[in-house]
Amino acid sequence: MQRWSVKDYNNVDYPSDKLFFESFDKFSPALVGHFGEGLLELKNRAIKENVSYLETQLSTIPSDINTDQLTDYNQKLRQFAGNRDEAGINQLLDSIYATILRKGAPSYAEDFNTNFVAKLHNELKIDDARFTMRYQNFVLRFMEPLDLFKNLVVAFISADSSPLMAGVNIVSPEDGETSMKDFWLHMVMFKYCHSRYPNVKYSMHAGELTLGLVQPEDLTWHIRAAVYTAGAYRIGHGVDLPYEENPYELLRYMAKNNITIEINLVSNEFILKVKESRHPFSLYREFGVPIVISTDDAGILRTNITEQYVLLAKRYKNVSYANIKQYVYNSIYYSFIKDESVKKQLLEDLDLRFKAFEAKFPIK
Repeated sequence: MQRWSVKDYNNVDYPSDKLFFESFDKFSPALVGHFGEGLLELKNRAIKENVSYLETQLSTIPSDINTDQLTDYNQKLRQFAGNRDEAGINQLLDSIYATILRKGAPSYAEDFNTNFVAKLHNELKIDDARFTMRYQNFVLRFMEPLDLFKNLVVAFISADSSPLMAGVNIVSPEDGETSMKDFWLHMVMFKYCHSRYPNVKYSMHAGELTLGLVQPEDLTWHIRAAVYTAGAYRIGHGVDLPYEENPYELLRYMAKNNITIEINLVSNEFILKVKESRHPFSLYREFGVPIVISTDDAGILRTNITEQYVLLAKRYKNVSYANIKQYVYNSIYYSFIKDESVKKQLLEDLDLRFKAFEAKFPIK
């Protein structure tokens, strides 16, 4: 457990960010055949914490689409990205996209949606009167551009064609060599896929950086690129906000367009050593950016959603009960649930839960 999580971590023996991100590969062999148990554990823990909706990342989508004949596109894509030539990139992506479709990308998405996600979800009776769960596809930043785009297309097709697949994300260390080199290219790829599948929503980890982790110049544009170039609906972390170019303009844009920030207090403290007044939570709040509270990653960090709210209330004295209540509602308002009747029912259920809670603990 000390190798698979932050248990007994002493802040000395190993870099905290490496410990966190390297944990995934270490426990991945234990995943096969145990997804069902994991989903039920997520559900049962959520119910115990009085959480009625969970949107979680489930798995990458396996495919064996062979694109060996296109390997020279990796260099070409990076050349265009180096010149910030979006039109050139899109021409290449058109060709790659057509090849991926010809080689059966929709069938891989359909198989994943039907024979894995829906099968598990329905057999385990995940949704019931107390609880609802939806899933995000994700791609990995460290992959070569061609492979990442192939997986991204399949992920978008999957999210476009299943009510259970809420959206798409991009994960793995943002400060990794390939992640940093290809970040803007990844944002253009998301924009391209969105032009093909305009109904698919996506959140992305962006700005999960701080001083000392990358060069200062690299702190100035990742959130901006995720918002302005990729058109993200939600931003995960957004920690480097104070270093971004024209941060106030960015904050106003996010507030005006309801681009939500996912605040992860325990994660940002452990991985980035950013907490309390150094954390940009207060900036997002001051500018009216919609806020949701999340864990990322509860298992490795040995935390839960309750601890996030406790830390929020303890560390930020100007956060009122009304603010916290709004953040809870935001987790439904800004969820990627496709069925509006499901979202409406969750909000009505939340009304009843707060009414019962407030009857026991009157707010003065």
